[in-house]
Amino acid sequence: MVTDQLSKVFSALSDPTRRDILVRLGEGVATVTELAEPFPISLPAVSRHLKVLEQAGLISRDRQAQWRTSTLRAEPLKEATTWMDHLSRLWDERFDRLDAHLEVMKKQLQDNQTTPEDKEENDD
Repeated sequence: MVTDQLSKVFSALSDPTRRDILVRLGEGVATVTELAEPFPISLPAVSRHLKVLEQAGLISRDRQAQWRTSTLRAEPLKEATTWMDHLSRLWDERFDRLDAHLEVMKKQLQDNQTTPEDKEENDD
């Protein structure tokens, strides 16, 4: 099954542990041990999360001496944000049109509910 990059990003972001890891990496480069510290999971489990993030392009991993470090990559997040912004603008425009249509319908309903007595009073 071929999965596009944007789908990989959203799949990776669907897990709260991976989102927390990304937040931590926003502060700077970290090792697996440093990333695992706040979580009640094993180092291999954190490594599996890192692999998913790496496959989605959200992090890069490197070796520095005996340490394997991870670094946040912002480009895929930017692509996801751009995609979501486009949809948000699209829906905002649709809701604005719906609001305008509902206002017209409301005015028409109010006009239709005006009684002949009300019209006579307005004519005076």
